[in-house]
Amino acid sequence: MPELPEVEVTARALAQRFDGHQVEDIRVHDHRLRWPVPPSLPAKVRGQKIGHIGRRGKYLLWHLPAGVVISHLGMSGSWRVHEAGSIPPRQLHDHIEVLCDGAVARFNDPRRFGALLWHAGAGDTVLGHPLLADLGIEPFDTRFGGRWLWEATRGRRVSIKQVLLAGKAVVGVGNIYATESLYHARIHPDTEAGRIGPLRYDRLAAAILQVLGRAIDVGGSTLRDFTSVEGASGRYTEFAQAYNRAGLPCARCGTAIRRAVQGQRATYFCPRCQRR
Repeated sequence: MPELPEVEVTARALAQRFDGHQVEDIRVHDHRLRWPVPPSLPAKVRGQKIGHIGRRGKYLLWHLPAGVVISHLGMSGSWRVHEAGSIPPRQLHDHIEVLCDGAVARFNDPRRFGALLWHAGAGDTVLGHPLLADLGIEPFDTRFGGRWLWEATRGRRVSIKQVLLAGKAVVGVGNIYATESLYHARIHPDTEAGRIGPLRYDRLAAAILQVLGRAIDVGGSTLRDFTSVEGASGRYTEFAQAYNRAGLPCARCGTAIRRAVQGQRATYFCPRCQRR
């Protein structure tokens, strides 16, 4: 599933191409996404000028004068931009097309768990939308840090890996990035969140920022379907030091990386560097 780095890479590329341009049309070829695409969406958006395309958590936000288009990539979705004069035929899973300034942005989603919804009301009112209202803090928010994580986990007996994946303490730290962040912070993924002290949370917060920043720089991660708007695959897993490296030596101590299943998700750790 695309996580924060993949969505951020997509948001930046779409914003660079379409911010300030007028939407000529939206063509919905299949309304059957995770939630049905509103039949009225094309009429609401057609002719409006895009103020900014941004992100909140794993949601893309297309800010328009009359409201905000909320887009989610789901399990297998991606946006691809084709410029005028080089627009290929529509593919089987190209469910939505946004025509803007002669170019076409196509939303492709083989599994149809993505979404395209409308929020009436411009600006920050969209942050009160039911899909966004309960999201945790953004990791690049200046308030985020070790102290924030420590305060958010007092009394929590669930594992720190599960806390990160839940997205309530901080958004966007999906399975790959939680695994890598815990490895860099030398924290066992099964450690009870409430037992971790402030200093270790300082290390974890710094590791989260480092890992997510690096992932964004290299285009995120591609396990199956995700591609950038240019069609490129994300390269972060090439640099991973724990994720998907079971049996390979730890880069720090040489001990074989182990694989375990936590909450039905694979996790990887060094049993020597990340002791419980």
